Amino acid sequence: MPGHPVFLLRDLDARPFPGIPLAVLGHPIAHSLSPPMHQAALLAMAREDTRLADWRYHRFDIHPDDLPTALDRLHSGGFRGLNLTVPHKVLAFDLVAEVDPAAEAVGAVNTLLATAKGWYGTNTDGYGLNAALRERLGADLAGRVVVLLGAGGAARGAAVECLRRGCARLVVGNRTAANLAELLALLQPLAGAIPVLGFDPADPQARAGLPADALVINATSAGLRADDAAPLDLADVPRPAGIFDMIYHPPQTALLRQAAALGIPQANGLAMLVHQGAKSLELWSGVPAEAIAPLMASALALRSP
Repeated sequence: MPGHPVFLLRDLDARPFPGIPLAVLGHPIAHSLSPPMHQAALLAMAREDTRLADWRYHRFDIHPDDLPTALDRLHSGGFRGLNLTVPHKVLAFDLVAEVDPAAEAVGAVNTLLATAKGWYGTNTDGYGLNAALRERLGADLAGRVVVLLGAGGAARGAAVECLRRGCARLVVGNRTAANLAELLALLQPLAGAIPVLGFDPADPQARAGLPADALVINATSAGLRADDAAPLDLADVPRPAGIFDMIYHPPQTALLRQAAALGIPQANGLAMLVHQGAKSLELWSGVPAEAIAPLMASALALRSP
């Protein structure tokens, strides 16, 4: 991406990162829209707040084995904040000095703030998901029946947010039984009176028994590649109220294309990226996320899928 090179761990020795550096870490990371989104917002914000004039946002491709070293080096190198994406959100949880209590239940961190003790970790994905659902689908998690696809780090964050917001029922689908059981066990202490159930999306009988008028959220990676099949065949389930796919690249996955063909309201994850990013930048800068999000959305020319 022009103007936003991909750096490696060795680049911390090879060149300086002046000003107030920020970064996103992932593996891979070349596809990330976070650098242009954050940098455009910072440039716009600096017109009102000159202390942000030398803030710069970078991206690093960090192999999972190198994450502990990278976090130490970036902290000692003066980086103020980091975003973490796949596969680092869960890996970093045990590597930070302090975790926000709200992120404890998720077991994953996607935003780090440098402190004197080390990295402070929190998770803005739930905030981003809820804000995106309201903005793009007019949907509120409170009182809503949710069908959540996936059992990884992204699904964990989404599930916790659904329970925290008071969804009416949460039905989690995943094809690997062990991963599904692990997530359900993690969620049960948080659920209170909210029913939390599991199902296998490959089981026709389980698909047919899903609740009608549910909000379906895809938190799997199915759709990242052009030839990926949809994680759930919408023709085989009771009609959902809406489909939200956390994937934003490509902008239309097989799941979203099928939803559009069936006339089901649907949205991709670009708005979630914007809102979780705005919440991260709020943590680092003190500027409210609500003021930052429009700047980021404008930078990405946010459109409906």
